[in-house]
Amino acid sequence: MDVVEKVRSGERIGLEDALELYELDLFTLGGLADEKRKALHGKKTYFNINRHINPTNICKDICKFCAYSASRKNPNPYTMPVEEIVEIAKHSWKNGAKEVHIVSAHNPEAGLDWYLGMFRAIKEELPDIHVKALTAAEINFLAEEYGLSIDEVLDRMVENGVDSMPGGGAEIFDEKVRDYICKGKVTSDGWLDIHRKWHQRGKKSNATMLFGHIETREHRIDHMLRLRALQDETGGFNCFIPLVYQKENNYLKVENFPTGQEILKTMAISRIVLDNIQNLKAYWVTATINLALIAQEYGANDLDGTIERESIQAAAGARSAHGMPLDEFVHLIKDSGFVPVERDSLYNELKAW
Repeated sequence: MDVVEKVRSGERIGLEDALELYELDLFTLGGLADEKRKALHGKKTYFNINRHINPTNICKDICKFCAYSASRKNPNPYTMPVEEIVEIAKHSWKNGAKEVHIVSAHNPEAGLDWYLGMFRAIKEELPDIHVKALTAAEINFLAEEYGLSIDEVLDRMVENGVDSMPGGGAEIFDEKVRDYICKGKVTSDGWLDIHRKWHQRGKKSNATMLFGHIETREHRIDHMLRLRALQDETGGFNCFIPLVYQKENNYLKVENFPTGQEILKTMAISRIVLDNIQNLKAYWVTATINLALIAQEYGANDLDGTIERESIQAAAGARSAHGMPLDEFVHLIKDSGFVPVERDSLYNELKAW
């Protein structure tokens, strides 16, 4: 049975089969992924009304791909007071945002109560807003910095109002690649174990993969397979998000940036390999809105959200600093032939256009 027949028959795809999928022409591969997408979601494309808040850029770690942390490339350090973070959340809530997505840097100067206190303060003011916060890398940093176990950090997150976890910090799970691009950051096994423990608390999270830098196709597939194995175990991942590496203002010198075809093939293969993760997000911030919309025909069924403001990817060249207006977002989805569906953070449908 060839790989196309395997996919169509519903047989699970392994490493060698997935690498073989990369060799298919783009339209054959896209058709296979689109069949999977339509079986799960029809023509629906999901998004949410959200606000990204990046509260500090002071970081003890030096990741070569990062243009956000305060460094020679970005010499403007900042740490927001909790009161300012709460005011941003209140303003966004008034504008219709139902989620705040809070990730930033590993700041050893801020203090544990600053990290946890912002969630508590937001929930006291806005009990119904969904707080999605702290990557596994940030959680690992807090545990190490303050002499806590991972379980203790996770329990404190829950106590202070965190509802779900974003998927950042995964990068690429291959440890040789990690050693080069983000030495000192949470290990791949550590990242997976933090999400495992979070899922065991009955909580949901997302999963990411940063691709298009020094990794190989085999590294990408290995990454997906490790996520699939954990999802088999816990069922706790809401969504998989392949993040396209942003090449500006950082120390990772990449000469061969992935083509649009390579990005779409990776999206399509993600949909096929990750048969147990319901949602595949083409994050418009890193993929560009045009390619993210095309990706809806290559297996993706989500674009993330209106965002309102975003600093981390914007620092590396993404056009996301000021988000996107809701009416424009809806229009672009409809104009691409899909049905815009506003969702909440856990993929409950709120409104279809």
